[in-house]
Amino acid sequence: MDHAIAALGELFEPMRLVALFAGMIAGMVFGMLPGLGGVAAVSIMLPFIFLFDELGGLTLLLGAIAVVYTSDTITSVLLGAPGSPASAPTAIEGHAMAKRGEASTALGLGFLASMLGGVVGAITLALAIPVAGPIVLALGTPELLMFALVGLYFASSMVGKDLAVGLLAGCFGLLLGTIGPAPAAANYRFTFGQPYLLDGLSLTIVALGLFAIAEVIGMLAGGGGISSKRQISTDWTSAFAAFWKHKWLALRGAIIGTFGGFVPAVGANASTWVAYGDAMRSAKDKSKFGKGEPRGIAAAEGANNATVISDLVPTLLFSVPGGPAAAIFLGALFSFGFYPGPRLVSEQPTLLYLIVWSVALASIVGAAICFAVTPLMARLTQVRFALIAAPLLLIMVAGAYQATQSLGDIAVLLVLGMVGWYMKHAGWPRAPVLVGFVLATPVEQYFWLANQIHGWSWLLRPGVLIIAALILFPILFRLITRLKPKGLEAISESASLQEGDDRSSTVSVSRLALALIAVAVFGYAAYEAAGFRANARLLPMLAIVPGLALALFILVREVWNLIRNHGGLVLDARDEYPVALVLLVYGLGIALVGLNLATSAFLLFVLLYFARMRLLGAVLYAAILIAGINGMFMLMRLRPPGGYLVTLNVI
Repeated sequence: MDHAIAALGELFEPMRLVALFAGMIAGMVFGMLPGLGGVAAVSIMLPFIFLFDELGGLTLLLGAIAVVYTSDTITSVLLGAPGSPASAPTAIEGHAMAKRGEASTALGLGFLASMLGGVVGAITLALAIPVAGPIVLALGTPELLMFALVGLYFASSMVGKDLAVGLLAGCFGLLLGTIGPAPAAANYRFTFGQPYLLDGLSLTIVALGLFAIAEVIGMLAGGGGISSKRQISTDWTSAFAAFWKHKWLALRGAIIGTFGGFVPAVGANASTWVAYGDAMRSAKDKSKFGKGEPRGIAAAEGANNATVISDLVPTLLFSVPGGPAAAIFLGALFSFGFYPGPRLVSEQPTLLYLIVWSVALASIVGAAICFAVTPLMARLTQVRFALIAAPLLLIMVAGAYQATQSLGDIAVLLVLGMVGWYMKHAGWPRAPVLVGFVLATPVEQYFWLANQIHGWSWLLRPGVLIIAALILFPILFRLITRLKPKGLEAISESASLQEGDDRSSTVSVSRLALALIAVAVFGYAAYEAAGFRANARLLPMLAIVPGLALALFILVREVWNLIRNHGGLVLDARDEYPVALVLLVYGLGIALVGLNLATSAFLLFVLLYFARMRLLGAVLYAAILIAGINGMFMLMRLRPPGGYLVTLNVI
């Protein structure tokens, strides 16, 4: 208690409080911007830590880390674009609630669950560090591999009723994660001779493309605002009632997130989906998930905030960052002369409790600030969406471009955006792709190390068998349940529900086309992987073999449904194809004439055609947005992308 009280006194030094609140504001702003999130917030704050003393500099970063997963709820709920990859479940459930006019309930529930997760994470951080060392050290690489696979399975199987489609999406995510250098061999994989792909794909671009672009296309095509119903943005009664109803579920999610934070490289993306799957499993009516279920928000938001704080446990104990933001924090510790390890607990107790107090205070105050600013943000749901989509698209482009500062960033963003849009209308879950991509690196590292150290005998380790049971038993149960009625006929009638989409007697063009594309992608990947070195083939084949089998199964099933039902092919979302074409033309325009000229033309078209603005108002609004995006590039110390034909840089 003496050390805890001393640390609290250190934190309440005026300049350290200023640093903490400055970090919170930065974390909240970047949490609300799709694609930037916690890593960008902490990265941008890093040069400013030296304006304070060593404790003040660290509190600046901690303030940003603690609130990102609270403020990203706003973007996820109101726009359907995950503010960070770990908030994908909130985007699915919360955005569906916003469309029903329940944005304030979803937002308030998310804030309170995030606050609870942050406090639980802080308490765990204080209590677990002295005892977590032996637990983490007891886990070998085989057990860590199985934990990562469990996270991928939960993400693949818990969103939607079609297990085959979910697992195929997870395999596709793993395959995307193998693009670039192989960690265990001198091999570059699936680069197609493009220098841009030599370092692999950016998580920011994958998340934005799969989720945000698809939502923008749908909203622009639909017109109007996010919700036609009145948002109860000043009465939080329903939010507090929903939180009280699901408080134990949020607490359970926070505990799951805490354990997810203990395991390096698994992090919030996997533990959030484990918590979401736990909420679905414990629900009496599972059909509400994907259509605006508050239970999903409570569990996911409790987990992600707890995880990002628990990520600091392996960081402080073993110098092994639990996530990207923790890695940046680790670098800050080194720069101030603090060297993480078991000795840090005994030699720097004041620092340890300063970290605990900082994340706890930031979690509570950050939630309160979010409550204060949300009434204004919630009103955006009734603003004509084209007015919001214009700056939102610019932020997405900036968030994508800052990854490697290449036009390839924007190209991949739009290509994955088209894939995500098609998956949305085909009823294919997109979240497993994201989780598979995130887990590709740790899965490959653990898989390679497990085989090098133990051979294939690691499959018989008791810990591996226990963890594997979490995957095998549910799969066997689903297969037995599916085969029980009428065998193959029941399989062919399996439903594929994702984010409220329902299967009908007809076969949509998007489902059939995606099945064909999946067979082609995995087939070509198998051909390419045959030329890789043995160690470079490990993870690709782990994704390709089941992925190709599942793709063929789904293609046969779709063709069988088409032949048997005689419903014909249906071109769904016809009104969205022109919008998708406009976005592709915009991307081509950036490549040819640069960001500023292409964006000027794009903004005027969107504002005049979709937002129905008058010419003068559209020109003024476009000029403000152009100035704003150039100001953002200036803050990031970047130049806007130029075109191959014409370059016009405002800065």
